Amino acid sequence: MSEMRDAAMTSKAWPFEEARAVLKRYEKAPPEKGYVLFETGYGPSGLPHIGTFGEVLRTTMIKRAFEEISDIPTKLICFSDDLDGMRKVPGNVPQQEMLAEHMHKPLTSVPDPFGEYESFGHHNNAMLRRFLDTFGFEYEFYSAREFYKSGQFDEILLRAAECYDELMAVMLKSLREERRQTYSIFLPIHPQTGRVMYVPIKEVNAKDGTITFDDEDGTEMTLPVTGGNVKLQWKPDFGARWAALDVDFEMYGKEHATNTAIYDRICEILGGKKPNHFSYELFLDENGQKISKSSGNGISIDEWLTYASTESLSYFMFLKPKTAKRLYFDVIPKAMDEYHQQLRAYETQDAAARVNNPVWHIHGGDVPTSDMVVPFSMLLNLASVSSAEDKSQLWGFIQRYAPEASPETHPGMDAAAGYAVRYYNDFVKPQKVFRAPTELEREALVELREKLVAWDGGLDAEELQSMVFAVGKPRFEPLRDWFTALYEVLLGASQGPRFGGFIALYGVDETVQLIDDALAGKLMAA
Repeated sequence: MSEMRDAAMTSKAWPFEEARAVLKRYEKAPPEKGYVLFETGYGPSGLPHIGTFGEVLRTTMIKRAFEEISDIPTKLICFSDDLDGMRKVPGNVPQQEMLAEHMHKPLTSVPDPFGEYESFGHHNNAMLRRFLDTFGFEYEFYSAREFYKSGQFDEILLRAAECYDELMAVMLKSLREERRQTYSIFLPIHPQTGRVMYVPIKEVNAKDGTITFDDEDGTEMTLPVTGGNVKLQWKPDFGARWAALDVDFEMYGKEHATNTAIYDRICEILGGKKPNHFSYELFLDENGQKISKSSGNGISIDEWLTYASTESLSYFMFLKPKTAKRLYFDVIPKAMDEYHQQLRAYETQDAAARVNNPVWHIHGGDVPTSDMVVPFSMLLNLASVSSAEDKSQLWGFIQRYAPEASPETHPGMDAAAGYAVRYYNDFVKPQKVFRAPTELEREALVELREKLVAWDGGLDAEELQSMVFAVGKPRFEPLRDWFTALYEVLLGASQGPRFGGFIALYGVDETVQLIDDALAGKLMAA
C-alpha cells in the first residue's frame, strides 16, 4: 500500500470518511456493473445556482478520495429531472407571460425564453453543463426526458406498476389526509396538452403495464407507464432512479434529509440496494435566506469567477459541508487568501497532513505551487490607496516588492491582480469612509511618519511591522486600537493587512505621502 493510500485510510477529512464508507459496500465482492456509481441530481426549474455546483464538486471530492483508496473504477452521473412539470415561473428570466402559458408542462416542453435552445429545460441543462465544464469535472449527463423516453427506465416503471400498492403505502404514510385522496406515484403526461397531470389513478394494470385515469374534462384515458407517457412523482422518482442505475452514492441538501427513509424504501421495493448518502447544510444569501434557483438570490458562479479564482470557490465549498454558510461577496477575499495559504503549507507537509489539506481534495492530489507573492487582501488595500483602475497599476508595486515576479512568470498573481481591481471598484470603493485622527492618533502618525522618513532598513515587512508596533505600543491599550486607527484614517476601512507588509508593498515614500494626505484632511475630502 502506498504512503498516500495508507494515510488516506485513516484521514479525518470528510471526503475520505465518506469514501471509506462507500468502499465497505464492496468488502466481499466488487460491483457487478464493474464500477462504483456516484450521482448528483438537478432540477432545471431555473438557472443553475452555486449550490448545484457545490453538490457536484463535493461529490467529485468523495469520488477522488475513493479512487485514492480503491482500484475499483468509478463513474459520476449528473441527472437532470427535466421531465418535471414547471410549477412556477422563475422570477429572474425574460418572457414571464409566455412562460405562464406553459405551466405544468415538462421543462423540456416549455419554450426557451432566451430563444437559444429548443426548450427552457434544454437551456438550463446547457447552462449547468457549461458551469461544470468550466471546472473540468468528469461526468456523464443524464436527461430524465431521454431516460424515460428511451426505455432505459421501462423495467423499473413496470416493476413499480407491479408493486404499486406497496409503494403507495410508503408514500401515503408521509402525506396529509387531503393529499392522500388524490395522490399517486404515477403522473400521466397528457397526450394532447403535454401537461403533467396531478390526477387520481382509477386503475393500475400491472399485467398490461398501464394506468387509467380521468383527465381534467372527465374523459377516461389509459396510458402505458413506459416510453415517457408517465413520470414518477419526485420522491418515488428519487428512489426508483437509484434502483434503475444501481447508484452507490448520492448527496443532497438537508431539505431532503427527512425523506431519506422514503427514498431508500422505494429503492429497495423496486429491487435495488439503497446507496450511501450525505446530507449537507444550505447556503445562505447576505440576509441569511436560503439561496434559490427561482429567486436568483445570493451569488452566482459567474459572479464569483468575476472576482476570484475557481480554486478559491472550490476551497469555500470544501469547508464544513454540514454547517450552513453565508455565501456572499464578502467571503471572497478570505477564501482567496486561505486557499493560497494551504497551497504553501502543502509543499512541506507529510502524507498524513496532505490528505487532510483542502487543496489535495480540490486538485485530486495533483497540487500546484502558489505563485501569489502578495496576499489578495493586500492587493485590495493596494488597489484602494492607488485608486487602481487596471491591474497594470498594481504590478508596478508588486515588482518593486518582488522583482522576480511578472505577469508571464506568475499567471496566478496576474489573475489575482485583475480580480482585486474589479473587487475593489465594485465593493470596497463604494464603502470607503475616511475619518480624521484623534489627537492621540495624530501624535502617533506624526512619529510613524518621522521614523519612515529616517528609515534605511529596506523593504523587510517584519522589520517595518516591528517599527509600526513600537510606535503604537506606548500609546494604545489594547494595541489593536492603533492598527484600527491606521486602517480607518489611512485606508478608509475598518480592517486591513499587517501594516508592515503594506508599507513594504506600497513603498516607504508613498506611505509617508499617504500619512501627509491624511493629516492634511485630503483623504476625507477626496
